[in-house]
Amino acid sequence: MAAFVKALNAKIRANPTLSYFCSTHFWGPASNFGIPLAAIADAQKSPELISGTMTGALIVYSATFMRYSLAVTPQNYLLFACHFINEGSQLTQGYRWLQYHKNGGKERQLREQAESGIKSAVDKVENEAQNLADKAKGVVGK
Repeated sequence: MAAFVKALNAKIRANPTLSYFCSTHFWGPASNFGIPLAAIADAQKSPELISGTMTGALIVYSATFMRYSLAVTPQNYLLFACHFINEGSQLTQGYRWLQYHKNGGKERQLREQAESGIKSAVDKVENEAQNLADKAKGVVGK
């Protein structure tokens, strides 16, 4: 069995494409792409869910590993692309967090919710008043 595994490994390593797909230079970044994909998906969610501390840590992490991916031999461009995308998406999340928590975004959102709640309540009262007026006209007209 060991001879079979050794022969299979030698055959895989002889083909540069297969060798790359069976290496950590491929699978490390491929599995790491979950982080930027999650950040991109979270860009559509409410900014109140964003953790400023975690976003800051991921910004530093991605910047560090972008540099690392180009410092290793051979250079790992897939890892660089993964962290480049993550850096951009985390910076976007960081901007959204700052806007919401530090630049009045939370207050603006609460004000808009209150205004829409008041507007819907006023509309409801106006509709009820119109219904009662129509009913009164019907009773008076008989």
